[in-house]
Amino acid sequence: MRRPCLVLTLLLVPACRETRKHVREFDGSSAFHYIQAQVAFGPRIPGTDAHRKMLAWLESLLRQRADTLIVQSWTHVTATGDSLPLTNFVARFNPAATKRLLFLAHYDSRPRADSPTSTDSTKPVPGANDGASGVALLLGVADVFKRARPTIGVDLLFVDGEDYGDFTKTPDDVLMGSRDYARNQAPGAQPLYAVLFDLVADKDLQIFEEGNSLVGAPEVVELVWNTAKDLGYAGTFVASPKHTLIDDHLELQKVGIRAIDVVDFDYPSWHTIYDTIDKVSGASLQIVGDVAVELVRREQ
Repeated sequence: MRRPCLVLTLLLVPACRETRKHVREFDGSSAFHYIQAQVAFGPRIPGTDAHRKMLAWLESLLRQRADTLIVQSWTHVTATGDSLPLTNFVARFNPAATKRLLFLAHYDSRPRADSPTSTDSTKPVPGANDGASGVALLLGVADVFKRARPTIGVDLLFVDGEDYGDFTKTPDDVLMGSRDYARNQAPGAQPLYAVLFDLVADKDLQIFEEGNSLVGAPEVVELVWNTAKDLGYAGTFVASPKHTLIDDHLELQKVGIRAIDVVDFDYPSWHTIYDTIDKVSGASLQIVGDVAVELVRREQ
């Protein structure tokens, strides 16, 4: 994702939710192993062997967990003429339900370590946090719903091609999976709202409210941050805006989905070769996973 320079004045709409006793269902330690597996494939750049291994692994896990799996594949031709084979996965729980939530994450990793702080822009990003953490979070949620199915509908969307190109110079070569999904949504009712999870396993986790989320779906931001507060995570989910990002949630907002970004953008290893397994933790996944599951349970 990329951060544009914007100044925002925001008004939050209060959200009322009935308080319920929380039962921990998400397993952060198990979810951490999903990060390890992805990093072991190598950088998951579209068109590479690591990306193909990632596809096969992810599809196998999702078919074992979801009620229905939708596979959306297409070829994207980049600004430089490269043909990229891309695939989205939509893991659906209770697909016939008209009341639905949508959670999403990207699973590709960046081909170039082009952060201003990077020491070598010719190397790819390992993507332990930027890519693998969001996938691990969603897989951990899928594990929960395999054991105890939600009574509402839940779609877990794994998007491809988020981080391939230059967010400024070649905007069509980024956010490719979410853009394609916006054009080819899963059948049935539109979700009440959508939450994008990105960079959610930093050992020093602090998640501020994201600017474009506050503009596009302020009531969803308030709901998510209030849920985190109710679970005792107000110190991690900081109820204050800080960054404004171009990320997958914007493509969903464009087609009327109330989508927000849950992201810890204060991550020193972002877009560098140092985005490695030692920078992330299961404890951070536990916090965000608890919030994600609780969002579903509160709608039941």
